[in-house]
Amino acid sequence: MYAREIEGQEFSFGVSGKLIRNVLVMYDRQTESYWSQLLGEAVAGTMIGTKLEFLPSWMMTWEQWKELHPDTLALDKQGRRGGSDSYDGYYTSDRAGVIGKTNDDERLYTKEFVVGVELENSAVAYPFSVLNEESIINDSIDENELLVVFDRHGGTGLVYDRYLDGELLTFSQAAENMTVSDEETGTVWDAFSGEAIDGPLAGKQLDRVKSTIVFWFGWADFHPDTLIYGSG
Repeated sequence: MYAREIEGQEFSFGVSGKLIRNVLVMYDRQTESYWSQLLGEAVAGTMIGTKLEFLPSWMMTWEQWKELHPDTLALDKQGRRGGSDSYDGYYTSDRAGVIGKTNDDERLYTKEFVVGVELENSAVAYPFSVLNEESIINDSIDENELLVVFDRHGGTGLVYDRYLDGELLTFSQAAENMTVSDEETGTVWDAFSGEAIDGPLAGKQLDRVKSTIVFWFGWADFHPDTLIYGSG
């Protein structure tokens, strides 16, 4: 998710119908520049090189969202509720998108889901197969200290900066589902929001790190030198 305001001007976006390495390309109606969904950056047109501001978002079940936000508004799908998933066979096939792989990287299965994190000087992928076994990860990549939390029920991963007010925190599972506690102060944190909910740091907020959930082949196409957590 990205903000639509760029240097004080509000932009509106649409789907171009084009793909770059199997990833959706947007266009803005103000300049008709093309933007990569994955990069959040203009890749053609007068806005080329301009980056959109990343906004934290969550992928979770409707049940989880309603529990957190009971008064939420929802987009009306105009009666298109239920029914079969038109992508059902796509998830299990070996086909790499519409145009095939650009980078034939076989370190992971083509359709493995990963939580991809793009850092200043590197990129790292956290495979779902690993996260299913290790749902809380304290990781160090270059000079970046990351917390990765995975929700097995909803199939979503969130990434935070482990530094808070200059102090490095180390996290482990707390008593309740999707809560973690830091070893340094014993504070309990809500994993979905990154907010401290009980303990000495209650009310403090961890900073989200930009991440995306994507098929392995799509991530590897854009980041051929990506690290893979748990690959040894």
